[in-house]
Amino acid sequence: MNSRTARLKSIKRIISEYHVTSQEQLLAFLKKENVSVTQATLSRDLKLLKVGKVSDGNNGYYYTLPRNRKEMESTQQYIHDIARGFLCISFSGSLCIMKTLAGHANSVASALDNLEMDEVLGTIAGDDTILVVLKENLTSKQFIASLKSIIPELEIE
Repeated sequence: MNSRTARLKSIKRIISEYHVTSQEQLLAFLKKENVSVTQATLSRDLKLLKVGKVSDGNNGYYYTLPRNRKEMESTQQYIHDIARGFLCISFSGSLCIMKTLAGHANSVASALDNLEMDEVLGTIAGDDTILVVLKENLTSKQFIASLKSIIPELEIE
């Protein structure tokens, strides 16, 4: 099991077993288990896992995992759509061009939009090419790192 998979599993277990009220508290639990993670990566993990906060009834909030299994399955389907159709990627400033297998651009672009990545402002799809508009001042390396954190098996050169 790779470190990302193990980390996500630990996060889910900790949130299920404990009344976690902050990322700092979650980082402390992970540290006790010798799981090293940055706050930025933890934020992405929480978003990927669709973790939410609910009221504890006493002016506080705690993390909770999604109850809707269908939502998690749809996220996995988006990841599968991207991995299945993706060929390569290139950049020019805050614009990104993704090449896909013929006929896959729409499903890959839709999946990117539905994953609601903070780095992506929007997509425009053709038949085998997608224009991805990235947030200003985002580097290609940052976008690739974010994409690979969601889809580690994606081969990006």
